[in-house]
Amino acid sequence: MLALTAQQERLLTLCALRIGKKSLDWSLLARTCQSRDALDVVMGGDIPEDSAIARINLSLLRKGLGQLEEARERVRDEVGAAEQAGARLVTVLDADYPANLRLIPNLPPFLFYLGSLEERDARSAAVVGTRAATEDGVKRADRMTRGLVKEDVVIFSGLAKGIDAAAHAATLDAGGRTVAVMGTGIAARIYPAQNKPLAARILEEGGALLSQFWPSSSPATWTFPRRNVVTSGATLGSVVIEASATSGAKMQARIAAEHDKHVFLLRSLATQEPWAAKMIEDGRAVEVTEIHDVICRLGDAKRIHRAGQQRLQLALAGL
Repeated sequence: MLALTAQQERLLTLCALRIGKKSLDWSLLARTCQSRDALDVVMGGDIPEDSAIARINLSLLRKGLGQLEEARERVRDEVGAAEQAGARLVTVLDADYPANLRLIPNLPPFLFYLGSLEERDARSAAVVGTRAATEDGVKRADRMTRGLVKEDVVIFSGLAKGIDAAAHAATLDAGGRTVAVMGTGIAARIYPAQNKPLAARILEEGGALLSQFWPSSSPATWTFPRRNVVTSGATLGSVVIEASATSGAKMQARIAAEHDKHVFLLRSLATQEPWAAKMIEDGRAVEVTEIHDVICRLGDAKRIHRAGQQRLQLALAGL
């Protein structure tokens, strides 16, 4: 049974508040509700952050607090859907919230997941690329992923067709651990449908499926850019195999740079795509010619986990 703590239930209730057609900014809630005391402050009608987005949300919060029962009903429905799917929940209030993700400013307040979250996930890389992958691109994704797995790196990707699917499959073929960050709710149908067997295999072989959305959420145009934020934020860096100027993988490279994460772009990509060459020229990305270019820049999982715990302790101390 998926049992929520009182604090988790209150956080999800804030996320479920609707004020007309608007809701509270979830990243703001995630940043400001990482302790019980801070959650008490927000539930009391204040926001302990001095920013433009906090000031906008403050009036919405005070209007929305009169509609808590409706929000609680939404939470009960969504948690019920997650429970039926066999999913579990972690929030920013919990010590086992992913360490890398806690360190970015636009972190999600909660994650529903199937499988397990592990401390070693902190030493991870996202391997991503276009859905319209070429045969050479798939081969490069396979080689890169297998090399990273050999160095005990956990592989994250987005469960999309093309490069993402190739990265997940190569990880499993090499005996590694992979985490699929979904663009849908954890209780919704797998998207794309052709990757449903791959999702099942990920779980069967010790990986995880992860979602930042309400469990019943269907795919939408806005969910996939948000998925890129978590795929970047949950890892130390993103390796982009193939990506056109309009690809979601290009967006992830940009997001990873904004997160101050490593951005690794294959030389073959940099020679074909001006945007990739420009990122390398500007010093926002590293050109990759061999797997060592990635490995030498990844940190130690225990150190990363400690950094996440330190951030949580600062929140608990009200700093």
